[in-house]
Amino acid sequence: MRLLLQQAGEIARRSILQTLRQPAMVIPPIVFPLILMGINVGGLAQATNIPGFPPVDSYLDFAIAFPFIQGSLFASINAGSAVARDIETGFLNRLALTPMQRAALLLGNLSGVMVVALCSSLIYLTVGFIAGLHIEAGFLGVLVLLVLALLIALAFASIGSFVGLRTGSGEAVQGVFPLFFVFLFLSSSSLPRNVIEQDWFRTIATYNPISYLFEGLRSLIIFGWQGKELAMGFGFAAVIAVIGVVGSASALRTRLART
Repeated sequence: MRLLLQQAGEIARRSILQTLRQPAMVIPPIVFPLILMGINVGGLAQATNIPGFPPVDSYLDFAIAFPFIQGSLFASINAGSAVARDIETGFLNRLALTPMQRAALLLGNLSGVMVVALCSSLIYLTVGFIAGLHIEAGFLGVLVLLVLALLIALAFASIGSFVGLRTGSGEAVQGVFPLFFVFLFLSSSSLPRNVIEQDWFRTIATYNPISYLFEGLRSLIIFGWQGKELAMGFGFAAVIAVIGVVGSASALRTRLART
């Protein structure tokens, strides 16, 4: 176990350095979610007057969850692109000839993505607090929110890793991104499910797991502590993460068996 953690730590350090050397993998996950949040806050400010809308000081309290989810989608692209690049450059083939444990590659890459996701989450919160964000759950709620945000990032990053390992193509990973965005916008990202008027939209949002990720984050910000919403948020994030990690491990094993 100690050797595995040491090897994973080296891979994580490599992953972080590679990410930092490519501004295109660092700037968009931070800037784009904040820009879209700002657009939503400006354009949907009056939505707080809709009957049934949660009691918030401003739409910002509702919208701040958006950057965390969208940032996690970017994490999936970064993770998938990283492993696809390792395959395309032959790094994975060379790794197969070394004594390094295979799980260290997956664990290290995901750990590196988590570090970047944590930094992004702290920036989202900082911008939110500067803009007047109030978190009802207090300081402990902020910590729980960060844990949930990282679990969500892990969930999507593991899916990205699976696609990257399965296809070995950075283009294929990029091609999945629009599909993720469809799921993002067909959720409760902009309005609570109970105030969505279109039946088809509300039905899709209800069956969309991403809605419950949003609601888990928002429960800490708007209401304080809501056991059901938190359990659903952590539960769906954990299920997606398990599926992604198991799928990635299987794809990695298959990929290495070919070398």
